[in-house]
Amino acid sequence: MAHLKLHIPGPVEVSEATWRAMATPMIGHRSQDFQNLYGKIQPQLQQLLGTEQLIYLSTSSAWGIMEGAIRNLAQRKLLCCMCGAFSDKWLNVAERCGIPAEGLQADWGSPILPEAIDAKLATGEFDALTLVHNETSTGVMNPLEAIAKLKKKYPDVMFIVDSVSSMTAVPIHFDALGIDVLLAGTQKAWALPPGLSVFTCSEAALERAAQAATRGYYFDFVEFQKNAEKNMTPSTPSIPHINGLSHKLDEFFAEGLEARYARHRATNQMTRDWAAKHGFTLFPEAGYESISLTCLNNGAKEGGTVMDIPKLQSAMKEKGILIDGGYGKLKGKAFRISNMGDETEETMTDLFTKLDFSMEELR
Repeated sequence: MAHLKLHIPGPVEVSEATWRAMATPMIGHRSQDFQNLYGKIQPQLQQLLGTEQLIYLSTSSAWGIMEGAIRNLAQRKLLCCMCGAFSDKWLNVAERCGIPAEGLQADWGSPILPEAIDAKLATGEFDALTLVHNETSTGVMNPLEAIAKLKKKYPDVMFIVDSVSSMTAVPIHFDALGIDVLLAGTQKAWALPPGLSVFTCSEAALERAAQAATRGYYFDFVEFQKNAEKNMTPSTPSIPHINGLSHKLDEFFAEGLEARYARHRATNQMTRDWAAKHGFTLFPEAGYESISLTCLNNGAKEGGTVMDIPKLQSAMKEKGILIDGGYGKLKGKAFRISNMGDETEETMTDLFTKLDFSMEELR
């Protein structure tokens, strides 16, 4: 079967060099070799995320940590900030866990604003909140820095942030933000296969977790901390993923973090320019567009070009590329182009050239 290059918003394309790193011979997960591997990447992870806290590795999708976070930290009532398919789902997860929760809903395409969160937290009902930094389904990047400033006003509220499609694509300084949990899966901007999560917690979050009688076993944050102090994981990790993670971190620092962020801004702007050239409008509200992917309006909102997206996808598959057709209720009404991970101006130019040909064929 011929390989289709992934230009969907995750999983993204994984490089041959990364696959080779993941094929490193196996070691014991309770061995000194594993401790050395974790010990090598720990300071790199801390520098990447701007924190002195230990970084944890979980062999799970990000949803494992997302569920674990609310089981560890929401003891009274959870506020779920909702503006798309993934942030909306967190409320459902809370309900299934039996955690009292309430949604703060913004229209799809609009951001969660700090003023709306402030009004909710001012009631005193909530002791934790969830926020998706970059809502992958709609291409909206929420104003994390402005929202995080509310933490000083509500120090007893745990701020839990999903950065699944923003971590490594944009700078996120955990300690400076003052939030309590930052998490991501590796299948998006990390440009690794699915199956590993990276996260960190504040001291306050660890103290709260230690008081949670029903925090569970597999995602017990206290156990993650105890093990990370010894360069270990609480349960058997996916060692190939961690070898891949080590390789990616070396790549990040060889490129330079600021250069990496600038590359993502440049390739994202290329996508917006391509969209404008073809008359597409963007689905997100102006000023809140994602940097790691672009969600193009295709009839979900008035105005702009409208294409037959399934036909465009078929035409692109013939050229060896898989593109997205819209997520959830936006399927066919909006579509997304990813520029996260290893994409460069050259690879994006190749994508747009093939999109141009495909669109001409469909006219």
